[in-house]
Amino acid sequence: MLIGGLGLFFFGMQIMSEGLKKIAGERLKSILSIVTKLPVLGILTGAAVTCFIQSSSATTVMVVGFVNAGLLALKQAISVIMGANIGTTFTAWLVSSMSVFKATHYALPAIGIGLAMRSFARTKNARFWGQVLMGFGLLFLGLDFMKDAFLPLKESQYVKDMFVAFGHNPLLGVLVGMIFTVLLQSSSATIAIVQVLAFNGIISFPVAIPIMIGDNIGTTITAQLASVGTTLSARRAAMSHSLFNIIGAGYMLVFVYTGWFVRAIDFVIPGAVTAKNIMFYIAVSHSSFNVINALVFMPFIGFLEKASIFLVRKKKGAIEIGPQYLETHLLATPPIALEQARMESVRMMGLASRSVSHSVKSFLENDLDELKPVTKLEEAVDSLQSAITQYLVELSQRTLSEEDSEELPVLIHSVNDIERIGDHAENIAELAERKIEKKLPFSGEAVNELSLMWNELSSMMIETEEALRKNDPAIAESALAREQRVNRFQVDLKKAHVNRLSQGICDIKSGIVFMDFVDNLEKIGDHLTNVAQGVIGHMRWRRYEPAGVPAEEPFS
Repeated sequence: MLIGGLGLFFFGMQIMSEGLKKIAGERLKSILSIVTKLPVLGILTGAAVTCFIQSSSATTVMVVGFVNAGLLALKQAISVIMGANIGTTFTAWLVSSMSVFKATHYALPAIGIGLAMRSFARTKNARFWGQVLMGFGLLFLGLDFMKDAFLPLKESQYVKDMFVAFGHNPLLGVLVGMIFTVLLQSSSATIAIVQVLAFNGIISFPVAIPIMIGDNIGTTITAQLASVGTTLSARRAAMSHSLFNIIGAGYMLVFVYTGWFVRAIDFVIPGAVTAKNIMFYIAVSHSSFNVINALVFMPFIGFLEKASIFLVRKKKGAIEIGPQYLETHLLATPPIALEQARMESVRMMGLASRSVSHSVKSFLENDLDELKPVTKLEEAVDSLQSAITQYLVELSQRTLSEEDSEELPVLIHSVNDIERIGDHAENIAELAERKIEKKLPFSGEAVNELSLMWNELSSMMIETEEALRKNDPAIAESALAREQRVNRFQVDLKKAHVNRLSQGICDIKSGIVFMDFVDNLEKIGDHLTNVAQGVIGHMRWRRYEPAGVPAEEPFS
């Protein structure tokens, strides 16, 4: 009965949560992604979103995802996570209502009506609300089974002795709450079990408090798991969640040991603790703990940020998603803001170059391990394109000098070209994967030719990045000269490839991959040319033409 009841509780929670997410749609993401730097707004947003979707884990994982994508800064994420801890306490209030009415009297009709709405309603929203109602009914049906399953434990002397020990040593209770939540992967389920145990008279209110505190520590494991394999900032966001809950549990235990916590709740809810109201006592305790913890830490969000950065160190070669130089307060000083945007563009160029290098190395050396960073690098490049473009659009609305007005659109175009370089790196990565997995044969001559072309393009990338960093037209001219050699390589390599095909030296499937590889390198050269030309003289909307080198396409 306990296992089945717990399964129904989880299933109901999942169905209800998914239904609510579908009703909210993209609005949830919009709400989280526009959180301002005011901590109180972040806390309120986190609490509201979690209260709505009925899962602090879902909110926390979502926040880690936004940090991973560069949509939220670490400081913003911390405030939202703090709010999520408050929002999750709503489940305890929901569960408390079963002490007032017989759950199955409402659970079974809710399941039936919800299923009917989900199956036959005409509009999507009505079907989603039916899903929510069905999930609500399943959740309460599961709770009812759990309540009945715990009844025999009331007569067990062993169980009574065990919980008496918890009463004398709150640390044991904290440990039990932590382990239960880690195993169940749901703080809501742990609190629900504690409330049901208390309702059946198996544990007393003072024993429930340490278990509830341990539950708050255990729930941080979900964010830690969600951050595995993500960016540095995402791992730091997960660490801040752990620090917030662990430190909060630590100082709150002082009040538990002294008995002040229980006395404070008694003051809030006057009267004796009974089977009818003990669930509400636990719900009030859960909410009080998380609200007090959020209020205590609100002035120390900066400390949590620094502590998380200290504990989760940057590893060599780590990929940072999200801007590092785009400060909004600098928009009031356009020349400085433009310089910051250029610095961010240089960083973006470096990430795109790394992506291309990894892809090409994988292709030439048949090494799949080289492809591992490519996806992350591409995400970082895409994120920076969006952030830099938005920053420059906001800058364009300020009063600019004529020189800044000319440079701004050129920089926007350069950013777009750099993003396209990242796309071609992904194309090469796919070609490398196909070449390695299908064991496509390449002659030594073909590999040598591709290596020579790549060496030329690699030098061009280095020079283009250097020209962009130093804003140096002379280095940009040198990069442009290399494009002509890259183009000649494309023509010569294709001719050599056709000769090998006619002599039967080259495999046809290998030949297709060879040609695609050469074309991608050549296109990267074109985009590098556009970036280099952007450095030379800030040519606004026209493509720079060095002496004797005709433009192949307009600068756009």
